[in-house]
Amino acid sequence: MITGAVKNKVDDIWQRMWEGGITNPLEVISQLTYLMFMKSLDDKQLEAEQMAQLTGAPLANPVFPDTPEGQRLRWHNFKNESAEQMFATVSQQVFPFLKTLHTGNAFADSMEDASFGFNKPKTLERAVAGIDDLLTNIVKDQDDLGDLYEYMLSKLNTAGANGQFRTPKHIRDLMVGLIDPKPGQLIGDPACGTAGFLISAAEWIRRTYGDAMSADQWNLFEGDQFAGFDTDQTMVRIAAMNMLLHGVEHPDIRNQDSLSRLNTIRSKFAVILANPPFTGSLDVEDIDDSLKAIVDTKQTELLFVALFLRMLKLGGRCACIVPNGVLFRSNAKAYRELRRELVDHQRLEAIIYMPSGVFKPYSGVSTAILVFTKTDAPNSTDKVWLYNMEHDGYTLDDKRDEDTAHNDIPDILARWKNLDAEGARERTEQSFMVTRDDIAANDYDFSFNKYVQVEYERKEYPPTSQLMAELRELNTKFADGLNALDAMLAKDGE
Repeated sequence: MITGAVKNKVDDIWQRMWEGGITNPLEVISQLTYLMFMKSLDDKQLEAEQMAQLTGAPLANPVFPDTPEGQRLRWHNFKNESAEQMFATVSQQVFPFLKTLHTGNAFADSMEDASFGFNKPKTLERAVAGIDDLLTNIVKDQDDLGDLYEYMLSKLNTAGANGQFRTPKHIRDLMVGLIDPKPGQLIGDPACGTAGFLISAAEWIRRTYGDAMSADQWNLFEGDQFAGFDTDQTMVRIAAMNMLLHGVEHPDIRNQDSLSRLNTIRSKFAVILANPPFTGSLDVEDIDDSLKAIVDTKQTELLFVALFLRMLKLGGRCACIVPNGVLFRSNAKAYRELRRELVDHQRLEAIIYMPSGVFKPYSGVSTAILVFTKTDAPNSTDKVWLYNMEHDGYTLDDKRDEDTAHNDIPDILARWKNLDAEGARERTEQSFMVTRDDIAANDYDFSFNKYVQVEYERKEYPPTSQLMAELRELNTKFADGLNALDAMLAKDGE
C-alpha cells in the first residue's frame, strides 16, 4: 500500500523536475525510470558481492567491471559526488554505458535509443537524492515498489498521440477478474502502453494461485508468460520497468506495430487483455491480410478486435475495451461484420456498458467491455450477458474522486460468478441474458437499449373538474391576500 509519505516524496521529486525544466510528464517518468534502473543494477550487484564474500564463490556475470572506470559508474559511488561532477559522470559515462547493456532484461534491451533529458546539474542531484531516499529508506518491499511506480504513472494525465491512455487500475482488475487468468497460460496485450493489464494479470495469478504454483509455472511467470507490444519505444521502456518492479524480470515487451505485417503471431495466447487505441493513422498497405479477412476496414478499433481473434489460440479468451460505436454503428458495413463474427463464429460471453466518465480527464468517450472466447465454429454463442454499469466507485467528473458508496464493480463480479441466476432476471433490471437469436433479430446491434425493457409507471391524476376547482380556490386565496395587504398599506399611510 502506497503511503502519504511516499506520495509526498514523489510529488516533491516531480516538482523539482518541473522546476528544472523537465515539464512533459512522460519525459519526467522516463528520466526517473532511468535513475531507478541505475540504482537497481547497483543494488543487485551489491547483493551478489555480499553473497560471494560469504560463500567464497566468484562473482558471476557482474554488470559493472571491477576497474576504477567500472566502479565509477555505480550508484553508491556517483550519488555522493558534487552536482557538477555527478552530472558529468551520469551523462557522459553511466547513461552511455546503460545503452550498451543487452542482458536479456526487457528494460535493458529497450535502452539503446534512450536519451538523457537532464540539462541542469542541480536538477539531477535533487532527483538522485530523492530516488535514493525513496528506494533505500522508504520503499523496500517488492509490492510497494510496484505501487510506487503505479503512483508515478498515475501522473501521466494526457492521452498519447494515437489516442491511447492509461486504463484505471480498478477497471483493469475488473477485466482480469472476468477472465481469471491462470498459471501456465500465455497472456498478451498487443497495445500494452505501460503494461497495466499485464501487471493486473500477474498480481491476480500471484494472489489467487501463487501458493500452489510449480517451479516450472514460476519460471514461466518470471519471463515468457507475459507479452506486450507498443508502437511507442518510450512506452516499451516504461512497461518493461513496470513489469520488473512487479517481479516479472523477463517479459516479452517489444516495440512493434501489432497491426502490421511484421506481427506474425497466430493462435498463441490463452488470454488477451487490452484497451487498444481508438484513433490513429494507419498505412493501409501495411495491414496484414489475415485481419482484412476478418473485417475489411481501416478503423483501428475493429482491426484490433480482429487481431485479438487471430492471436488467440482456440479456446483462448479475451476481455477488451471498445468505444460504443463498435456496438451499434450500422452505416459502415465493417462494424456489423465484426459484431456478426463475434456472435456467429465465436462465443460472445458478455458486454458490460461503462459510463462515459470512466476515462476522464483523458477522454469522455463512452465505452464497453467485450468478453469472448475464440472458437472458430458456427453457433458457438448461446446467450450473452449484458450489464449496464452506472457507477465504478469514483465520481464521473474530471476530478474522479473516490466514491465508494456508488460502485457496481463488486456486483458485476458477484453476478458473473453466478450466471445461472442471471437467466431468470427480467429485462427491466441492471443485468440480464439475451439469446443469439435476439441479437440476430436486431441485426447484430449490441446497444443495451435494444434489449432493455423500460417500465412506465402509471400515474393517476384527479379529474379535470377537481383540478380546476382547486385552482380557483388558490386564486381566491391569492386575491384575498392582496386585498389584505392593500388594507394594511392604506392604514399605515393615514
